[in-house]
Amino acid sequence: MPRPDGRAPGELRPVRITPGFIGTAHGSALIEIGRTRVVCTAMVAAGVRPWLRRSGKGWVTAEYGMLPGSSRERIERPGPGRVNARASEISRLVGRALRAALDLTALGENTITVDCDVLEADGGTRTASITGGWVALARAVADGQKDGRLPAGRIITDQIVATSCGMVGGRAVLDLDYAEDSRAEVDMNVAMTAAGRLVEVQTSAEGATFTPADLARMPALAGAGCRKLARLAARAVRSRTRS
Repeated sequence: MPRPDGRAPGELRPVRITPGFIGTAHGSALIEIGRTRVVCTAMVAAGVRPWLRRSGKGWVTAEYGMLPGSSRERIERPGPGRVNARASEISRLVGRALRAALDLTALGENTITVDCDVLEADGGTRTASITGGWVALARAVADGQKDGRLPAGRIITDQIVATSCGMVGGRAVLDLDYAEDSRAEVDMNVAMTAAGRLVEVQTSAEGATFTPADLARMPALAGAGCRKLARLAARAVRSRTRS
């Protein structure tokens, strides 16, 4: 059965990364994967949380959210006493993934906050947030080192990108859009380095169980997609567009 948009099983949707999308942020990027669009910003601040003080280490944290009009049904804004469990879980995922990209000791006692705001959701918003978040993070570090807010040295030690894959109609496919994600038998999100080392894998059987062979096929697809994303993200970081 062909995919809804005619893509091959191992084909990503069209990807575009626009660095410096928010001029007031220390680092920023708009990432577009198909119709999914996420604005990622990174801001550097001196100091760390109390449990890290006098450790010599910095911290990276992330916040993820969907704008009210990003889905077919309006997304409620968070308010007093309301906790969005999904947004909190994705925020923690993005933060964990991005911390794997840095030497926190080299960062010094500074905090970088990466905000990922979904403009339009058509599947894969959490993985797009990781990829776009890394671009914003890397550009914020470069900006901070340039003006002396961050110490010199090798703070960014790796590149982190992410994509989704899954089993749809009994076959493994890469980069699920919403139409595929909503009927997938198995859903997997993979974050990895540019060299192919795994950072995090989230997998769940949505509509059917799956075999160890299926489990092996999906990361292989994800790896091919992540290699392409890594090239695009690295190019965005090197761009002279002002962040």
